[in-house]
Amino acid sequence: QVQLVESGGGLVQPGGSLRLSCTASGNSITVYAMGWYRQAPGKQRELVAHITSGGNTNYADSLKGRFTISRDNAKNTVYLQMNSLKPEDTAVYHCHASIGSPLLSDYWGQGRQVTVSS
Repeated sequence: QVQLVESGGGLVQPGGSLRLSCTASGNSITVYAMGWYRQAPGKQRELVAHITSGGNTNYADSLKGRFTISRDNAKNTVYLQMNSLKPEDTAVYHCHASIGSPLLSDYWGQGRQVTVSS
């Protein structure tokens, strides 16, 4: 059974930093692209950042320069470093991964709350 397990997030003051992690697990899996999406109350889910297995990245334009996505392929883990956080970054952040097991499917983590407030 394929699983995505997330950690990190929480409450931080404006200007602060947080880090999210997401690890994919399962038997005989091949992890391809990974990414982070977020959903704020009353809004649609939106892409935060995406990274291929080769390390190519793309970001939501509004987040470039503040957020950094990275991954450790040996650990099947993706990270999201969030700096200079703003109240409008408050949302539930979901990990996403395209995984072959062996058929290729999309998987989602359970979500981590990030709250930016003074």
